[in-house]
Amino acid sequence: MPAMLKRFWLWLGRLLGKTLLALGVLGLGAWAIGEAYYGWKFSGPVSAEEQIPPGEAALTQGIIEDAIRVVEQHRDNTRVLRDAHAKAHGCVKAEVNVLADLDPALRQGVFAEPGKTWQAWMRLSNGNAYPQFDRVRDARGMAIKLLDVPGDKLVPDPAHAREQDFVMFNHPVFFVRDVAEYKQNFAAQADGKKVLAFFPGWDPRTWEVRHLITALKTLAPAPASPVDTIYSSVAPYKFGPHNIKYRVIPAPENCPAYQLPPQNTALPNFLRNALYQQLSLDRTPACFAIQVQRQNPDYYMPIEDTSVEWSEKISPFETVATIRVAAQDFDGTEQNLFCDNLSFNPWHALPEHRPIGGINRLRKAVYEAVSVYRHERNEESQ
Repeated sequence: MPAMLKRFWLWLGRLLGKTLLALGVLGLGAWAIGEAYYGWKFSGPVSAEEQIPPGEAALTQGIIEDAIRVVEQHRDNTRVLRDAHAKAHGCVKAEVNVLADLDPALRQGVFAEPGKTWQAWMRLSNGNAYPQFDRVRDARGMAIKLLDVPGDKLVPDPAHAREQDFVMFNHPVFFVRDVAEYKQNFAAQADGKKVLAFFPGWDPRTWEVRHLITALKTLAPAPASPVDTIYSSVAPYKFGPHNIKYRVIPAPENCPAYQLPPQNTALPNFLRNALYQQLSLDRTPACFAIQVQRQNPDYYMPIEDTSVEWSEKISPFETVATIRVAAQDFDGTEQNLFCDNLSFNPWHALPEHRPIGGINRLRKAVYEAVSVYRHERNEESQ
């Protein structure tokens, strides 16, 4: 009997070993096929101009309707919140300083004058449409509004006539490629059918596994502090004659050395607490750098597909300005209400910084419609 059991366990061990080996080989094979496929699919050259597909306007109108549904689903008592990035960690005053020795080719728009200092508001936030606990996996956002910016803007709105906005979140790519996929994905989520967001039907050709992986990476654990992560534009923009993506990175070397005390991450608003600890209690500024990455259309650096990361090996990021968030008190009732009423839109911009690509065209319509709806409803409730 013991010999029989021994032979059985040896046989079972060999079977499991062969099964794991077969699964490993299968996985490596699938990975190799995927790498070869995307290496072929994501090969240049690409267009340096926008390419607007037919039917985009109708899709955009449907997305606006879905966005307003989401806003209403997540009403906070009597106030209507944003359809995304509803929960702010704080709005803080900042200074944006253009590099004094900036490369002449990068002296564009608000960065045209080397050494120029802009006063700004910076809003730091979670990505979700509902104000959830900070420890929940989520995207994190940074929006910057430069003030007293002269010149005609892309959106002829007197309320934003002297503003230049930059809108980012902390992942380099988006989990949809274009407006058509966004419509299908967002409608499924608005209906509470999250599985259908990436698997809309039984046909495997419609599945978006790569984009599901991107979405899961985007829903990351919270950083130690809102000032301790990289924020990316994701979508492309003009930068004078250039097509670029931009990002904001921490630049602690430009500020006094600082070590954030350990935070209680079980608290619902520990990211706000971390920001308050540094700026308001310890009176220590936070520093960043604004960088741009120029498109090289000879390689696969597409304008119309925001799910593709532009290669830093081909086109490294270049610093154009620094940001300094001085020590300050920001967590008061009046300022928090002011923060909630601020509207950030990448189309609040000079023509030199015009947003380009389908997702940015979508943003223009959706941001404006939801912002108007939100402010009108909030005024009615007062």
